[in-house]
Amino acid sequence: MREYLLTLCITAAVTYLLTGPVRKFAIVAGAMPEIRARDVHREPTPRLGGIAMFFGLCAGLLVADHLTNLNEVFAKSNEPRALLSGAALIWLIGVLDDKFEIDALIKLGGQMIAAGVMVMQGLTILWLPIPGVGNVALTQWQGTLLTVALVVITINAVNFVDGLDGLAAGMVCIAAGAFFLYAYRIWYSYGIEAAAPGTLFAAILMGMCLGFLPHNMHPARIFMGDSGSMLIGLVLSAGAISITGQVDPDALALFTGSEKAAVHQTVPVYIPLLLPLTIIAVPAADLVLAIVRRTWRGQSPFAADRGHLHHRLLEIGHSHSRAVLIMYFWSALIGFGALAYSVNSASMWIVLGVVFLSSVGLVLLLLPRFRPRVPVWAQRFVPPRYRRRGTAPGTTAEQETAPASPEPAGAPDTDERAPVTAGAPGVNGATAIGARSRLIDRG
Repeated sequence: MREYLLTLCITAAVTYLLTGPVRKFAIVAGAMPEIRARDVHREPTPRLGGIAMFFGLCAGLLVADHLTNLNEVFAKSNEPRALLSGAALIWLIGVLDDKFEIDALIKLGGQMIAAGVMVMQGLTILWLPIPGVGNVALTQWQGTLLTVALVVITINAVNFVDGLDGLAAGMVCIAAGAFFLYAYRIWYSYGIEAAAPGTLFAAILMGMCLGFLPHNMHPARIFMGDSGSMLIGLVLSAGAISITGQVDPDALALFTGSEKAAVHQTVPVYIPLLLPLTIIAVPAADLVLAIVRRTWRGQSPFAADRGHLHHRLLEIGHSHSRAVLIMYFWSALIGFGALAYSVNSASMWIVLGVVFLSSVGLVLLLLPRFRPRVPVWAQRFVPPRYRRRGTAPGTTAEQETAPASPEPAGAPDTDERAPVTAGAPGVNGATAIGARSRLIDRG
């Protein structure tokens, strides 16, 4: 665990330290979107944050290769090299798109080629554990097609939610955290070495996101761009492929005891098949809804609009920061809920806890303008919008000006801005394979 944490910290540190110089480079290179009247950003913000994230990935792999225990991952498996090859290709395509906005079909082709490069070097799905059937071995063509499909879907699902400051990086970090805990449990508890590459990928992915988030939280100083969103989507899919298609469920040795016990024990065996889907459940749902919505209107599935989940949250009255936190909440609930179920599938408390937290999440969705009021003695420690109308002890008149003024019924929060306009350059990529210059405003 110490070596994984060291790799995570090195990756985060390199990403964080390089993001500042990359921001200056992006400004000089002219990789900055223009500001529109209804943009959620107040000033032009550069892209190309994926450059820092890619070098963070390289630093993490390099450090892991020189650590005693993690060095065995590189000696016994070719998956880290496969990941680096595919990541370099998809990152290069993303950098070109951030600067020159390349054609949608070229990006789609690049995503498929990057997935094919990983397959050629051994990072592919070999079999699928199917409940009631067992392990189903896949032919070479079946494994290749399934791997390419999973990579392309994950890349675009992650990129679809990359529309608000810190949203994509935070959601992927939460998903990678849940995935790391499960993969580490398989590797450490059951002694299955095939799970080590997936564990390493998850740790590095968390470091990439954590290092970039301080620069990307609202108000963002830099966007990751397609060079970053497609990169973290590919790393996330690589971990899922490594665990799902490379780890033999029979190696977990869970099929012992009575028949009833065996039925309960086999449930965690199939979590590798389900967990990669749960960690991208929110982005994947957004992707499916967007395709259905656009096709129903007679539009291209790649023609971006203002119908994404995070845009809906802004439209019903949530502030920018609150919309991001709500999306974080649902990602954590789904990812860690699946993780808890894999540890103890027979516990009813887990199900009740998920149901309770889901109810809390629904209440948060339905109360976009709810502002809790804190006691008088605590008002000096909270933002002005949460204080009472009276002057709190130790506060100045200037601090109380904004909350003391009357507010019309239904007025939005003080930190709320207009909903994101489709095609607003401040939106960091509505789709990984759609051209930004053809965004459609829903009106």
